[in-house]
Amino acid sequence: MKTHLLLDIEGTTCPFNFIVDVLFPYAEQHLKPFIDTNYHKESISKILTKANEEWTKDKHPGSISLLARCYKQSLTPKEFTTKYLQYLMSIDQKSTALKDLQGKIWRQGYENGTLKSTLFEEAHECIHRWQRKGLILAVYSSGSVEAQKLLYQHTQTGNLVELFSHWFDTHTGPKKSEESYKLIAKEMGTDAKNVIFISDNAEECDAAKIAGMQTLFSLRANNPDQDPKQHHVINDLNEVDAYIFKNPQA
Repeated sequence: MKTHLLLDIEGTTCPFNFIVDVLFPYAEQHLKPFIDTNYHKESISKILTKANEEWTKDKHPGSISLLARCYKQSLTPKEFTTKYLQYLMSIDQKSTALKDLQGKIWRQGYENGTLKSTLFEEAHECIHRWQRKGLILAVYSSGSVEAQKLLYQHTQTGNLVELFSHWFDTHTGPKKSEESYKLIAKEMGTDAKNVIFISDNAEECDAAKIAGMQTLFSLRANNPDQDPKQHHVINDLNEVDAYIFKNPQA
């Protein structure tokens, strides 16, 4: 029987629409004023430096074109980097620097009460039940660890942070790389074969499966990826229990 559950967030425990209709617009609206206010803080300066490093390696045609245009303008370093981060948000690029910055921006929204996380209706009960049954729970999301913890801390049904034992983001590695899942299993102190990874993205499930994990594909009405490929499908988190505890191969 599997001992570890590795959970994606968007489309898995949290509705896709909450991310794209609430969190992303909030971050986009507050990006420039947040940078203007916090530009000289060391933690923010490090993120902006990382963003510039990513930009020089970014081979996306739009990024290359933007870089060329910005070099021709009389921009301050702060304005220069802000342009790139705004562009990344517009195309939903999975940039580690951007995700780190979004976590900082969302913290303000959660702490002042503007933001409150929405999870799938059954998620709160399921997460509590899995933890009571002895499963070791972990999160792996493209959002920063800070953003992950904020989301689970400020849910409409209470703080769930303490129920999770491990947190992973793209600092560990890309979510579509099998090496990331091997590293995660190692960090959790277990073999990959003892882990079930649940995600709404088939390519992420592919990578986890190649790494040796069992996979469940979260199929929800509004999720962008509707093709589970060869992965076992769940439409509700309550179905996870039956798969783990009644499936002798799990």
